[in-house]
Amino acid sequence: MNTSKDTERANDKLGFWSIVLLAINSIIGSGIFLTPGSVVSQAGSKSLVVYLIAAIFAAILAISFSAAAKYVTKSGASYAYSKAAFGDNVGFYVGILRYFSASVAWGVMAVGVIKSTISIFGGNPDSVMNVTIGFLVLMLLITIINLFGQKFVKFVMNIATAGKLFALVLIIVAGVVLLLTTGASHNLAMVDQITQNSHKIVPTLTTTGFVMAIVSAFYAFTGFESVPSGSDDMQEPEKNLPRAIPLAIFVIAAIYIGVVAVGLVLNPKALMTTKQVVAISAIFDNEILRDVILVGALVSMLGINVASSFNAPRILEAMAREKQLPSSLTKRTKNNFPIRTFFISEALAILVPLAFQYNMVNLITLSAMVRFLGFIIVPLAVICFYFGKNKEQVSPAPKNVWTDIVIPILSIIVVIFLLVKYNWQAQFGIIKNGQVVGINWYAILMMVFGFIILPLLMFLFTKKKRK
Repeated sequence: MNTSKDTERANDKLGFWSIVLLAINSIIGSGIFLTPGSVVSQAGSKSLVVYLIAAIFAAILAISFSAAAKYVTKSGASYAYSKAAFGDNVGFYVGILRYFSASVAWGVMAVGVIKSTISIFGGNPDSVMNVTIGFLVLMLLITIINLFGQKFVKFVMNIATAGKLFALVLIIVAGVVLLLTTGASHNLAMVDQITQNSHKIVPTLTTTGFVMAIVSAFYAFTGFESVPSGSDDMQEPEKNLPRAIPLAIFVIAAIYIGVVAVGLVLNPKALMTTKQVVAISAIFDNEILRDVILVGALVSMLGINVASSFNAPRILEAMAREKQLPSSLTKRTKNNFPIRTFFISEALAILVPLAFQYNMVNLITLSAMVRFLGFIIVPLAVICFYFGKNKEQVSPAPKNVWTDIVIPILSIIVVIFLLVKYNWQAQFGIIKNGQVVGINWYAILMMVFGFIILPLLMFLFTKKKRK
């Protein structure tokens, strides 16, 4: 009987291709459908180079996470890696930060989906009532999907990933067909000369502008760092994760560059100036093609929310399994659904955006800062594993100086570069007419709460529980 259950549970786990699809689903959200014109407006004809460099940056970081995954196969991603490398206290701190930001990011993405969907169908995305109703309906739908169990979640994620990939590949194929049949194309150099209201849309490209465009494009590749959060629900994570994550980055880079290339050559002005919510569809005149791309964008938005609902609860569950939180949080249903951590995560995902009345800027800032912390601590952890300086026992994985030393060092350099070029004024200042006119105390208080107060409260709570 137990052997039969174990076999069934093993079959429920994500195999190699499901992990690849999960990674793609976790990375490709609404951005490539809704906002490719923003990078093009910054970099113009150099946009393809910008996306290529951003993809290289993401690949360097992804290889560091992949290297960590071969040493530590437990769920939790950056939490599990930091705990194994630096001990319980560092692990607990990173785990609480990562869990809180992942849950809040889930809520932020869900609100973004609802606002985009309302806009697509001609509604008012600034109506609190409209957003609240749509938000709660979406979260209910995600709950129902998860209640059916891990096998059904895997099915939905695979279908969502296939749907968004189909829509993006269709954009590339349709664009190439149009170019071949109509001959309608633009010289890439002419993109920089396009005007609107007698003013050039693309500014004269400076080194600073080029770097800022790379930073903007880089965020289209983030999300891979959350994939190892559910390692316990994957088949042979020590083998599959190091192969699956870089492969996903490669596939996504090829698709992003293909989509942007089609937009630049086919109709760059529409891409940069359209008022349509799904901006990439503006490069086509065919209504049927636009509708298919629209459906792909909606499927993509749903898919990344399902991926978030899979990843966030498993960080909390991983901490409970390591006895850093109450063991009651590890409870699962007969469908292998982490019921308690899911509903706690969902409550955070709903209540925090509601408390901020859907003002997402400060919440996104917290999520971005926690992400940067993970991008630094995981490469450091990999170096510790290589030299055997880890605090906990890790898997006896084959060591490689390139993936375990050289790439992690490059990862840290990339993160420092991104931090130096990060737009701190926009995040922690009040901007009016392009000028900083004050300090955003809400953003600063959110940082203090997320990085100091919350971890301290959770540490005192769990310490009391353990005693």
